Amino acid sequence: MGGTVRQRSVIGLAVAAWCAAALVAYDVTPLTIVAGTSSPAARAEAASGGTSATIVINRGDASKSYSTPLVTVSGDGTLSVTNLDVYDHTVTSIALAGDGTPLFDVKVLHGTTVAIPAVDGLASGSYDFYCRFHPNMRGTLVVDRSGGGTAPEPVAFDQPLVIPSVLSGPHVRLRMREAGVRILPTGPLTRMWTFGGTWPGPTITRPAGRATSVTFVNALPKRAGSMTVHLHGDHHDPVDDGQPTQFLIPRGAARTYYYPLTYGGNPEPSSFFWYHDHRMDHTARNNWRGLQGMFLVSDAADRRLHLPTGVRDVPLMVADRSFGNHNRLANPFATAPAMVHHGGQMFFVGPSAPPNDATTGTHVLVNGRFLPHLDVTATRYRLRLLNASSASAYAFALSDGRPLIQIGTGNGLLPRPVAREQILLGPAQRADVLVDFHGEEGTAVTLRSVPRSDGSAGTGTRIAPLMEFRVNGAATDDSVLPTKLPAPELVEPPRRVSKTWTFDLTGTPATGSAWTINGRPFDPHRVDYEVPLGVTQRWRLRNTSEVTHYVHIHAGQWRTLLRDGKAPPPWERGLEDTWRLDPGEVVEVATRFTDYTGPFMIHCHMLDHEDHGMMARFDVVR
Repeated sequence: MGGTVRQRSVIGLAVAAWCAAALVAYDVTPLTIVAGTSSPAARAEAASGGTSATIVINRGDASKSYSTPLVTVSGDGTLSVTNLDVYDHTVTSIALAGDGTPLFDVKVLHGTTVAIPAVDGLASGSYDFYCRFHPNMRGTLVVDRSGGGTAPEPVAFDQPLVIPSVLSGPHVRLRMREAGVRILPTGPLTRMWTFGGTWPGPTITRPAGRATSVTFVNALPKRAGSMTVHLHGDHHDPVDDGQPTQFLIPRGAARTYYYPLTYGGNPEPSSFFWYHDHRMDHTARNNWRGLQGMFLVSDAADRRLHLPTGVRDVPLMVADRSFGNHNRLANPFATAPAMVHHGGQMFFVGPSAPPNDATTGTHVLVNGRFLPHLDVTATRYRLRLLNASSASAYAFALSDGRPLIQIGTGNGLLPRPVAREQILLGPAQRADVLVDFHGEEGTAVTLRSVPRSDGSAGTGTRIAPLMEFRVNGAATDDSVLPTKLPAPELVEPPRRVSKTWTFDLTGTPATGSAWTINGRPFDPHRVDYEVPLGVTQRWRLRNTSEVTHYVHIHAGQWRTLLRDGKAPPPWERGLEDTWRLDPGEVVEVATRFTDYTGPFMIHCHMLDHEDHGMMARFDVVR
């Protein structure tokens, strides 16, 4: 775990206070159960019917792993899960059934014991499992039966990848409406809230420095309410920033957002932005329902590099969802926590109140489709990777072991390409990468999310196949892999830290809880900090909670200065707008506040955290 001794002490005090309240409220007592014991009683049970097992989750396992990472069920034995943590967890099979669902997937509320009935029908073998909420938690179930049972199905990439339609004019009009979308390979279409009838919405492509207006029309069902749209990563006036409570788009109305695509009077660098709903208290719901799309900005320097273009420049939006009968989108917000107020501040109560408010799905989708494939030639491709999930992180890797060559972030090119075996992206983070399929003729290469392997105590990454590249024959390829890139100029940072933002959890299960910044949940009318227009400031981002957060700052494009007191890794040496903060981590960033005055937001981009308090307002003032 990163951070200084003093920082870890602060973390310990905060966690201890929360744990004490939770343990009293839920009467949770730490317990250890040994699964698969070889005692005489257990051997007698196995001889008469089978050996049962229990997966145990003790206090603190959210930052480590299951207390029983290896369990065995034999004969007619049963599998149970006991959760003695203060967090909710899942026990989810990595292996999939024929319909793409996990072989078993059980949510275990804190302080409860549940059975996993699906295990009764499994064939003999080993089955890896993990927690969807805290995917650093991983284990293995061994099933030992005489025969029969359900075995995992081979992964089939049955659907072609959908490339969203492209809109490139200076005036774009998008109608937000409900529509049927093909997500799963068979069965009915899934009803989604969409930009223009598709999910993702159309990809908007524009040259840097060319003013662009986008009109959004709210034609959604009455229950959707008002909307607001944020162009994530761009630099623009606060009135066009997708304010969470102001300048909303009521049902039946329209609003035009103006994006100059300039920074400090100059054209923005080549960037990979995305647009999505940003409505207070409903951001997670509205994004889950489908209000997401991509936005590409190109500059002259990028166009001179001879990078892959056209069909070989592929934007990929990765997001997870769950489904019910007839392919209906699941509604994880049916049990959303209720808002209460204490001392004029908002808190939340209920079974899904913080810290048990992570929205994750059973299916990981690419451009809105489950396990798609893309036919490619044995040439270079440019992949624009976007994690548009509400809470899940992914470590992207290729099945044949070849590297992903990262050339940029979502906000511009890096100084030099970086060869990476895996690329970790949390919610809202993006990466611009090159993949070289030369020499792969006639093969299939899988893009997948693998376990995070950097040894951090962070929350971890999903484990799942994502899509398949089917490499056909060779083709003419005039693209190049540059050794040096025209990265945008970075600000010269001041030595002094002007502002520290601390991300944590507050409250108790009995009185209400909230995710907080500097100890306070969000209040749209409270200004937490003022910064003068035209100055360059150094800010410190600090995570004193037990889980990883992904922190997004509006208003500018930022330089990463330090990560835990050290120079950032090569892939964090460009411009950024969203940072991973593992428990105990401290990141320092800098930007120059230019062009616009008014209110802007800093928040966690794990969307439930944002909805439940982890957002603050700062104003740029003259």
